Amino acid sequence: MTLDDLKIFIAACDEKNLSAVARQMSCTQPAISQHIVRLEKELGTPLLERRARGVEPTQAGKIFYDHVLEGLDSIALGKRQVEQLHSGETGTLGITTGGTTIKHFMKESVVEFRHRYPKVSLHFHSANSHRRCIEALRNEQADLAFITIGAPIKGIEQQPFVEMPWVLVVPADHPLSQKKSLKARELKNIPYISLKESSTSQNQLTALLRDKAVQCQTKTTVDDWDTAIQFVEMGMGFAISPQRHANNLAEQHRIAAIPISDLPHITFGWASRRWKSLPKIAQDFVEIFQQT
Repeated sequence: MTLDDLKIFIAACDEKNLSAVARQMSCTQPAISQHIVRLEKELGTPLLERRARGVEPTQAGKIFYDHVLEGLDSIALGKRQVEQLHSGETGTLGITTGGTTIKHFMKESVVEFRHRYPKVSLHFHSANSHRRCIEALRNEQADLAFITIGAPIKGIEQQPFVEMPWVLVVPADHPLSQKKSLKARELKNIPYISLKESSTSQNQLTALLRDKAVQCQTKTTVDDWDTAIQFVEMGMGFAISPQRHANNLAEQHRIAAIPISDLPHITFGWASRRWKSLPKIAQDFVEIFQQT
């Protein structure tokens, strides 16, 4: 078996579709199948079950997946450390997250990390969606991702960090700005500025509102909460955002944030391929983040 065989097997288990893996690897589906067949012949047992709409790992495939994933992570970590030793670098840390995360969560952490580790190369990969962050992890473009915590993701470990209330963001001079809190049912028929449907946090919020029998009328769609809050000030409608984003922007924008008392909080946190395989500098960054 080759390293490419193992990487393709992991990708097939994650994607559950050989055509998707072929596109990801820039090759043909028959070529992908040959790698899987070679592994199955060498191990003497089927690893993937072919189905009409894709593939699923067999029991043997599931066992093999866990061990291969751990081995590939160890190889990647060892390769990086040898490269760093050869080049004389102290280390390189890659982090992927949404474009506004540094402003709202990481400013102090980045400054403190740079103060402690001035020779470490910091690479930030801005991603406009949860899916892009996970892709950056899987493609080894990043060691860590700071994301909205959601459903389990095959091959990715998530660690919740902070829970945050949802707030309704309204213009500062709107009558609702005087309220101390409100219920989800009071959001019916508001002129709503939403994030794109591809946003994990937006999907979570939509599901929470649906559970409360609330369906907001979307008037405007934007890429991030900061833009939504700016549009509120411009009179384009109301936004629903995490409390931290609204509070941080309240001074520069004439807006008010009213907690929505009966909605479960949104959770943010870290994701990586494997926590125990993270380089020490990545673990140190997370520790500094938690402290600051």
